[in-house]
Amino acid sequence: MPYNHQNRRDFLKLSLAASALTGPLGALAAANAKELAVAGYKYNHVQALVDGRVQIGDFSSQFQTGKISDLNTHVFSGPQTLGVTEIGLLPFILAYANDDFRDYSLVPAFPFRMFRHKSIFIHTGRGIEKPQDLKGRRIGTPGYSSTSLTWIRGIMKDEYGVSPEDVEWVISAADSSAKFGGKASKQEQVFPEDIRISVGPKGKDESDLLLDGEVDALFHAVEPRAFREGNPNVVRLFADPQAIEKEYFRKTGIFPIMHAVAVKNELIEAYPTLPKAVFSAYSDAKSLGYQAMQSGWLFSTLPWYGQELEETKETMGDNFWPYGIAPNEETLSTLCRYAYDQGLARKLVTIEDLFHPSTLELLEA
Repeated sequence: MPYNHQNRRDFLKLSLAASALTGPLGALAAANAKELAVAGYKYNHVQALVDGRVQIGDFSSQFQTGKISDLNTHVFSGPQTLGVTEIGLLPFILAYANDDFRDYSLVPAFPFRMFRHKSIFIHTGRGIEKPQDLKGRRIGTPGYSSTSLTWIRGIMKDEYGVSPEDVEWVISAADSSAKFGGKASKQEQVFPEDIRISVGPKGKDESDLLLDGEVDALFHAVEPRAFREGNPNVVRLFADPQAIEKEYFRKTGIFPIMHAVAVKNELIEAYPTLPKAVFSAYSDAKSLGYQAMQSGWLFSTLPWYGQELEETKETMGDNFWPYGIAPNEETLSTLCRYAYDQGLARKLVTIEDLFHPSTLELLEA
């Protein structure tokens, strides 16, 4: 890609609030007035970055909240005014592999991750008792190529032998949980060849499809409306997903990653140490979140909060939400493989493709 000095200056003026960046003297003058636009969700392990207790290097971070699909669109096809942002991991993989996207690089901090066995819902009247019973069925979903849905399909194939080709997919015309994630980006609506797929009736969300018998099960990142409302006809496939997910972790060492952190490459060119500073800031914020959790029983309304924390540590270790490539290599490589094997990515991308080179060896203190 040709390097455009004017675009670079325009971006730095916006992201760093610098008044003159036309040469070394301008960059030096801006060094004491660096404001960095950062975006994402206000998780407890990011809260110290949100409220300013933790800063990114010598930048002044201005944290904005945004829904993940909106952030994806902003980065891949929008104005790109964010210097640092939370990003969907699978959409980033697809943008890199399919669209030659190179405007941002990833840093191995992972604001959102979640085990996904809990994300499969069935209609109780369809005779589905185990994962293998899904073969030959119609499965509803509000999207297809989101990170969460890609993880679910991959896990079902690896662990239970149910391939995407074994079922018929019905994409709902609406999503009962859209308010949680925002409008899906282009990268979340990639459909591979060689699968049976159709679009549900106009006006019906995924919850309606299941209740009306038009599908037998749902793969859904968030609990569908019927489940949230307590409809007895909609239950999870796994009655005790926590037990299944713990066993999956013990077997594979995988804690599925949904979101990573992306940094604008033009900004990295101006400040080469920025990726490391971003990693350190997210790690420091998480450490403060851990400290708050240790005394969580003092202010949490969950009766068994402390017990849950101790059980998590017993299963996953004290740093149960690790950042860095080394402790997450298997998880990251698995999602790259799923993207390619499921016909979503046109080529198999690697960890080295996605993450900035200066972050590949970073470890948390």
